[in-house]
Amino acid sequence: MESPELQPRKQDRPATAFAEAVEIMARLRGPDGCPWDREQSFDTIRRYTLEETYEVLDAIERRNWPDLQEELGDLLLQVLFYAQMASELEHFTITEVIDELNRKLVRRHPHVFGEEASATAGNAVQRLTTDGIDSAQVLRNWDEIKRAEKGDERSGEKSRLDSIPRAMPSLLEATKLGSRAAKCGFDWPEVEGLFDKLSEETAELRQAIDEAEAEPTALRRTAVEAEMGDLLFTAVNLARRLEVDPEMALRGTNAKFRRRFRFMESAAPAPLESLSLAEFDRLWMNAKELEGQTGAATG
Repeated sequence: MESPELQPRKQDRPATAFAEAVEIMARLRGPDGCPWDREQSFDTIRRYTLEETYEVLDAIERRNWPDLQEELGDLLLQVLFYAQMASELEHFTITEVIDELNRKLVRRHPHVFGEEASATAGNAVQRLTTDGIDSAQVLRNWDEIKRAEKGDERSGEKSRLDSIPRAMPSLLEATKLGSRAAKCGFDWPEVEGLFDKLSEETAELRQAIDEAEAEPTALRRTAVEAEMGDLLFTAVNLARRLEVDPEMALRGTNAKFRRRFRFMESAAPAPLESLSLAEFDRLWMNAKELEGQTGAATG
């Protein structure tokens, strides 16, 4: 029997553990595997991928490392599931997924692996600044290499926004759309212009609401939805200019609302349904005051 110090640690055998996970996934999808797993398709699994991603974010925010370990495993399962289904249809294998990832990492990090290795991995961009660079230059290099990969020096027949997937969450999509447009100069010169735009969109939303109330038709309701979307899009662009991640900002506000509402439920002198607006306001202000005393976020 090997002595404890000679036995491989878990972190020293990722290839073996990963290969075992791939084999387990193949068996689950196999003829004698799990009926539920065998019934799944790319379309049915999609919603679980988004759910697992948000559970990873939640574990990180809670700094719960055992939960994060489990949730990362669940997220990895999504990758294994898609790759196994793709392999069954002879589209690609998990090995090809990993090989392409490895090439991409080397290709887009010439400052780490060297320009020769980066070029061998497919980087066609030459004379990049790579010596002693900071993170900002790393991102500029990354974008330039990516543009070359995707053919961004393309004809006018294709939009530079086409590479931003429509399937991503709308807050993230809006952020990426605004950022991509800003790269060619289509942006507000000053942040103050976005506050003016917020006021303009708020006024247009109010007008649409008034018109919908005066003439409650489906067309009027659609106009309200469109104006609400314009207002949200402007708010997302303001967050981008302020270098605030709107998704993270909203998640923080959601968590804050949960805390304060939970306090209201526990401190209310009667069922919430029976309280007046004045009583709600008093409880809410008490919750804010309590957060301020405990050092929690306010707002």
